[in-house]
Amino acid sequence: MSKPLIDAQSINKTFDRLKVLDGTNFTLSEGEFVAITGKSGVGKSTLLGVLGALDPAFTGKLILNGVNAAEATSVQLAELRREFMGFIFQDFHLLPNLSAFDNVLLPAVFCGTDTKSVRNDAAAIISRLGLRNDNTPTRFLSRGERQRVASARALVNNPRVLMADEPTASLDEESEENLFDLLDSIRKEKGFAIIAVLHSKKILSRADRILTLREGILHEKHA
Repeated sequence: MSKPLIDAQSINKTFDRLKVLDGTNFTLSEGEFVAITGKSGVGKSTLLGVLGALDPAFTGKLILNGVNAAEATSVQLAELRREFMGFIFQDFHLLPNLSAFDNVLLPAVFCGTDTKSVRNDAAAIISRLGLRNDNTPTRFLSRGERQRVASARALVNNPRVLMADEPTASLDEESEENLFDLLDSIRKEKGFAIIAVLHSKKILSRADRILTLREGILHEKHA
């Protein structure tokens, strides 16, 4: 049996004496789609930050692609984030004066992989997500369009794990389903795994596993 892409055991995280994660356990396998649910403010985004090596201030065991996050240097963690993971944030984190294409290409620029092939891939992802590949700055795009730009950017480096924090929050129901149709199709083609914080029942039904964060612990929903 292959080792999990992510193996988190007994993860603890505290904010101002408030324990947000309390001995949380989580594993992610190759190609798996795991949805995380829970009440607002319960710590779902915090959990993604820990699992995505964005927040080193935790205790417990976290193995990412075979690397012990607690023992890794900041350079090693940055490499993991660039090459192993793709992120879709709630607030997009786009550069507003750059076009969709230039925003999507940023991870490749940072990784030094800005090649003709990668540029072709970026253009193809943009087209596939129904975006215009022109010079329009992203500040002029709708929230739904910016959400799709953020999704395309997360995929450009061919991550093994896509982490998405409410990736469809800015979309209407039809657009939400269309986006996940595309993300799920690309996932099955390329074989990456998805961890997504979600609320939509229709999208949740697509997940291989649904985990609910409650009182700092993940609880699995069984059929």
